[in-house]
Amino acid sequence: MIDLRPVLMIAGLFLGTLGLGMLVPAVVDLVSGSQDWTTFGVSAAVTVFVGGALGLANQGQWARLTIRQTFLLTTLCWLLVAVFGALPFMFSEYHLSYTDAFFEAMSGITTTGATVLTGLNDAPPGLLLWRAMLQWLGGIGFIVMAVAVLPMLRVGGMQLFRTEGFEQSEKVLPRAAEIAFNIVGIYVGLSVAVAVALWAVGLSPLGAVGHAMTSIATGGFSTVDASVGHYDSATVDWIVNAAMVLGSLPFALYLKAVKVRDPRPLLRDSQVQAFLLILAVFIAVMTAYNMEVRGVAPGEALRYSSFNVTSILTGTGYATTDFGQWGSFALTAFLFFMFIGGCAGSTTCGIKIFRFQVLYATAKNQMKRLLQPHGVFIPYYNHQPIPQEVSAAVLGFFFLYMVCFALLTAVLGLLGLDFITAVSGAASAISNVGPGLGPVIGPGGETFAPLPDAAKWALAGGMLLGRLELFTVLVLVMPGFWRE
Repeated sequence: MIDLRPVLMIAGLFLGTLGLGMLVPAVVDLVSGSQDWTTFGVSAAVTVFVGGALGLANQGQWARLTIRQTFLLTTLCWLLVAVFGALPFMFSEYHLSYTDAFFEAMSGITTTGATVLTGLNDAPPGLLLWRAMLQWLGGIGFIVMAVAVLPMLRVGGMQLFRTEGFEQSEKVLPRAAEIAFNIVGIYVGLSVAVAVALWAVGLSPLGAVGHAMTSIATGGFSTVDASVGHYDSATVDWIVNAAMVLGSLPFALYLKAVKVRDPRPLLRDSQVQAFLLILAVFIAVMTAYNMEVRGVAPGEALRYSSFNVTSILTGTGYATTDFGQWGSFALTAFLFFMFIGGCAGSTTCGIKIFRFQVLYATAKNQMKRLLQPHGVFIPYYNHQPIPQEVSAAVLGFFFLYMVCFALLTAVLGLLGLDFITAVSGAASAISNVGPGLGPVIGPGGETFAPLPDAAKWALAGGMLLGRLELFTVLVLVMPGFWRE
């Protein structure tokens, strides 16, 4: 059996930190005169108590975590954040059921952006800040996990991005801590820069901070009901658009570029180049469609197409207009955009650009072998040969991703959701995008509140699967995982 003590001890420390974090929105509510500060005070006390109890009851000395303990700890930490992060939503003036509160918290920590809340314009400031904090923490948490944990666990081809500082050895612990600290510093710096830019163009301090946090985290929670479209400002749109793109690039390459004081390591990466090219092509196509088919003026077509394509492609989920009304071509295109995602090692979700590159290189190699059966062909990624195990891992990930999407769609259909809602809801959840398509959960300001509770739990499960790259969660249900 797996020794759970180190897992529970670290999870307890994690919970204790989360509980202390709840004091920030409590102070904001207290200063603003909102009585909701008691909500966060009680939630913080409960969370710190449970976290402290877990930590103290399982304290001890362990040399290192095993692979199986790491799998378990990763999933457990994200799940516990949703379980206890839901408490402020449940105790707040919204008085959400635990199902709705858990859905909102899971959507936050997985940076999905799907919501059950309305009336955000008049919501307590602490609650709005808490939603933003959950997504911001989920964003930096996933970056560190993508740099440190997933390559070590060899999840879905992520071993391509193995970082020397995170190898399992006592000698590299200082190096690993330095890498993590520097990445967090870059993440904080970008968040502050975006917040200052948004505040400078007229957003309130809460609006600027909230949208900075959720745009860099590619999360999509807004402080107003109409999302970024509430401000009806081209300047705000372009600032947030740039922030979403920045959050979609590999933070390890940001670190490398800062170290050498040269942006070229970032711009020369084939994954970054492919992402920017794909984004530019999709924006150009959607802009041309809006101009020619819908008769939109060129400047307006570029503004709205750029923002909404970037938002869905990166899995952020902001909206400046109801693109669900753009016609069948746009609906089909946006459904496709949901699956792509950004770069590995960023805050984005989805399948990721590098996996499409590996799939393309592998498929191209297979076609060459058909033409020249005796030839020797080697697929390449980023000018390096792709190991066969990486190709197999990416193929397995892609297959499992589609299977999970199909199963989640079928479950939602069985629960009574119409076809468009079921398909787009499943795609949105497993790709951590946020809004779906259609009249029920579309981008026109609709929420997931009308869905049955069973559908919300299914979607929350899909969010967790998508955020943790499927294998990290699904390996826990294998009987062999729990045996020696």
